[in-house]
Amino acid sequence: MINRIGRRWSAGLGAALAVVVALSTQAGWAQPAPASVHGHVNNAIGAPLAKGEVKLTQDRASEEKSRKYTNTFEIDASGNFKGTGIAPGSYLAVVFQDDKSVDYIDNVTFTAGEDHLLNFDMTRKEYIDKMTPEEKKQLEEFKKKNADVTAANAKIANLNALLTQARADTKAGNFEPAITAMQQATSAKPDEGILWVALGDAQLGSADAAAKAAKTAGKPADPSVQTKFADAAASYKKAVDANAASKKPNVETAAAAYNQLGQALAKSGDGKGASEAYEQAAKALPANAGMYFYNEAATLYNAGKLDDAAVAADKAIAADPKRADAYYIKGQSLIPKATVDPKTQKIVAPPGCVEAYQQFIELAAPNEQARVDEVKGILTGIGAEVKSSYKAGRTKK
Repeated sequence: MINRIGRRWSAGLGAALAVVVALSTQAGWAQPAPASVHGHVNNAIGAPLAKGEVKLTQDRASEEKSRKYTNTFEIDASGNFKGTGIAPGSYLAVVFQDDKSVDYIDNVTFTAGEDHLLNFDMTRKEYIDKMTPEEKKQLEEFKKKNADVTAANAKIANLNALLTQARADTKAGNFEPAITAMQQATSAKPDEGILWVALGDAQLGSADAAAKAAKTAGKPADPSVQTKFADAAASYKKAVDANAASKKPNVETAAAAYNQLGQALAKSGDGKGASEAYEQAAKALPANAGMYFYNEAATLYNAGKLDDAAVAADKAIAADPKRADAYYIKGQSLIPKATVDPKTQKIVAPPGCVEAYQQFIELAAPNEQARVDEVKGILTGIGAEVKSSYKAGRTKK
């Protein structure tokens, strides 16, 4: 009896011990949560390492070529890397670029479930000290060049800021601050044509404002106004020269400078110089030749040089047959040559005059209605039939 009970107790105890052992075994084999990593890699000049890998290993005893790595993480274009799946433990972390190790950190410990921050900064003293003399020399040369580039970029950024603000001030009529800013800019970089154009624009705006103020007050223009126009013309000439002397001349800058030079010279009374400037603008940028030749025609017309104005208008029309204002200038330049037929006593317009007026009526924009009415009156006054109807501004169906 006792033996049976003993055997039963013994068997029960054995079963209980087996359960405990089983539970202990299961707890012992539970896997810890993996760790993750994120970080940044800088090269020896402090810039992001834009290409490479960060690898982890616990195989410290092996040679680099035969070493086994447990984890590999790609470095992106910003020098950043991240990843997960790292078993807890102590690792040797190595940075590779083009399959060559370039930096390392040993004894990096990862704990279960941790997101570990791991940065590599190759500008640190310990890294630089391990460089060869030749590598250090190359690094210093690169740093110097990089410093020069950084300084140049900072200078360009400052000039761009001055240019942007000056253009805004000129547009708003704040000419003096714009002039001051661009004088500073051209002093800092006198070989940049676009800066001289902006200075000329501010000076031309100031001259126009002074001339308008004198006219409104019914007073003769102060001599200083002519000086302002001359200053603007001088700036535009410097823009032309600086742009032409640059390694890569910009045709748009050249055309803008010549066009504005034409305006400055015309307003200062130099019609011939203005005409030549507009011609140069058209050569620089043929795509805008219609506008530049029209500006030349208008300048010559305002200077009373009607024959030359008509020739320039024809150039504008040839470059842009849809340019209404060029036909207007041509008609206006020719109409003073109208004669009276002694037999019929009718007014005879010179060749091309009526046709130019007719084309203007045909092409004029809605905001040109006043001029359209003026031209129709002229045609009616000389007995010419108004063949074309006013079409501009109609909505297409």
